[in-house]
Amino acid sequence: MKGIIGKKIGMTSVFEPNGKQTACTIIEAGPCVVIQKKTVDTDGYDALQIAFGEAKEKNTPQALINHFAKANTTPKSIVKELRNCSIDKQVGEAITCEIFAEGDKVSVVGTTKGKGFQGVVKRHGFSGVGEASHGQHDRQRAPGSIGGSSYPSRVFKGMRMAGRMGGDRVKVKALRVVKVFPEQNYILISGSVPGHNGSIVLIQN
Repeated sequence: MKGIIGKKIGMTSVFEPNGKQTACTIIEAGPCVVIQKKTVDTDGYDALQIAFGEAKEKNTPQALINHFAKANTTPKSIVKELRNCSIDKQVGEAITCEIFAEGDKVSVVGTTKGKGFQGVVKRHGFSGVGEASHGQHDRQRAPGSIGGSSYPSRVFKGMRMAGRMGGDRVKVKALRVVKVFPEQNYILISGSVPGHNGSIVLIQN
């Protein structure tokens, strides 16, 4: 598996050689620094620990400062692990967006936009009561019945109701790398990826 940490910049669209217009997400991918290589002998599993984004030293715990110092790098704000990674890099070396090429299929992991406390129509796609017929008052977006009275005399677990929406960790699969700009560390990926502009995402194949 290959992977890199990136920051979502925004969206644009490009015209491909066949004339088709494709909506793309711009991601600033890397450069990421390898700060630790984990092996089965030392840690019980194979993984590559990578870091992205600068952090102030005064806001970084001393243990992490020492951890970054072993890799001869400055403190970073984001640290992630790539299990069973196929990237052949040593501690202290950088991973750039050039590990991906145009046409590669990738998955993007991110945290969706937070929507706050929402009702059932927005959160679960309920249709509401519908028309404001005789006797109905402010019921257009109400959830309706949530359980029986005499039986079961309670609300079943998992009942779809109003509540916090968004802010979930989501993986979008089978996206395509449309273009790679190594000079700017930009990757253009077809379609949309989870998260607001400026949010951190993980790109992996």
